[in-house]
Amino acid sequence: MNLHPTRSRGGAVIEFALILTLLVTIVAGILEFGRAFWYYDALSKATRNAARTLSVAAPATIASSAVAKARSEVSDAAASAGVGGFGTSNVSVACLDSAFNAVTCTDGTAPAGVRVSITGYSMFLGSTIPFLVGAEKTYTVNLAPGTTMPYMR
Repeated sequence: MNLHPTRSRGGAVIEFALILTLLVTIVAGILEFGRAFWYYDALSKATRNAARTLSVAAPATIASSAVAKARSEVSDAAASAGVGGFGTSNVSVACLDSAFNAVTCTDGTAPAGVRVSITGYSMFLGSTIPFLVGAEKTYTVNLAPGTTMPYMR
């Protein structure tokens, strides 16, 4: 026979609070890592599409307009996917020689290949994770997907 029913109810509340804290932390971590994968996938698809566009650009205008168009395409795709803090300065576009080394894009010269990649872009994880004792509030993750394609024209 339980002589103190209020004490057992108090213990259940404490157990529930401990389990709830753990569950909320796990769910917040899943959301944060899901957001990181979302950003990486969106940037990867954007570089792939821009490289495809650049790989069929006319050699006469590859440096003067196609490079800027590729950068803009990646930036626009990132913005439409909700990738925050991203701009054309985070997009690197390079023409490649026959050994697939980076060379300067030049109008009138067809490269052997093209490379579009993300540089200098970081996102912060941890904005939705509850405060944990002794842990940092946010963690920096560098995202740097890229795509290399042969020049098709």
